[in-house]
Amino acid sequence: MNLARPKTLAAILVAAGLVTAATVLPTATAAQPSARTAGCGKQAAPTGDYSLVSGGLTRTYRLHVPAKYNANKAYPLIVVFHGRGKTGAQTEAFSDLSKLDAVVAYPNGVLGDEAKQAWQGAPYSAKGVDDVKFTADLLDGLQAAYCVDTRAVYATGKSNGAGFTGILACSMADRFAAIAPVAGAFYQQGKRCQPSRPVPVLDIHGTGDTTIPYDGDGARDLPSVQTWVRDWSVRDHCSADPRTKQLGDDVLITTYKGCKADVVHVAVTDGGHSWPGSDAASGPGYVTQTFEAHELIGDFFAAHKLRS
Repeated sequence: MNLARPKTLAAILVAAGLVTAATVLPTATAAQPSARTAGCGKQAAPTGDYSLVSGGLTRTYRLHVPAKYNANKAYPLIVVFHGRGKTGAQTEAFSDLSKLDAVVAYPNGVLGDEAKQAWQGAPYSAKGVDDVKFTADLLDGLQAAYCVDTRAVYATGKSNGAGFTGILACSMADRFAAIAPVAGAFYQQGKRCQPSRPVPVLDIHGTGDTTIPYDGDGARDLPSVQTWVRDWSVRDHCSADPRTKQLGDDVLITTYKGCKADVVHVAVTDGGHSWPGSDAASGPGYVTQTFEAHELIGDFFAAHKLRS
């Protein structure tokens, strides 16, 4: 593992020459006071596996609660969506997102084609299952039981789960402050995405991903990753020409300028369908160690909160 790699989003962007140390993430709103939920002050259940009923189905999720959880402190809430055929627990194991000082939920999808768990929006997902409503119900339940900063609720995930975060950004922009898809499967829905506000997006994808090709797959109705990112740059009112800079030997960072919400794309040269920085099995192909995805995602989230 490269011990010399930058450890924070600010360090990565400054090292890449895309921003100056004095103007890192100009649209950041992290200094805003928190908006506390009804769960503040309540005795909270510990880390473990839980369930709730949504849309007539019993849904399950893995929940990580910080070891030194303080019921009087409003925490960020991060919802992590697994890839097709995987589980929340498996995603927790390789993503290291539970190392962040946040309440982190790892929900499980419903069995779709080939009896594999999946999320709404993919052609193989379970028909008639409303995962957007499930996500809203999950947020409601967690905010009622835990002390959460409602301005600091985020979505990330891998593959099919990463693609679902894009759907959430389109339909629940009033509740999610930012999204960070990794190796996302962004199936085209035939529906226009009209978020209620510009949404900060950090997208991470390997150029050598053979599962969800970086250049897209027309036969599966998958756009190229760069097309998907550019679409968000338009929604977020960015300038047409982004800035790019190489980081290390295998990472190219693209940052759009003049946005109403930050849009950053991290392309891992020859990277596989994997989670950057992970020491555990996260998918086929090359795994970069130039940066840790959970650290980059954590810093991006920390820099973006919903405005009141």
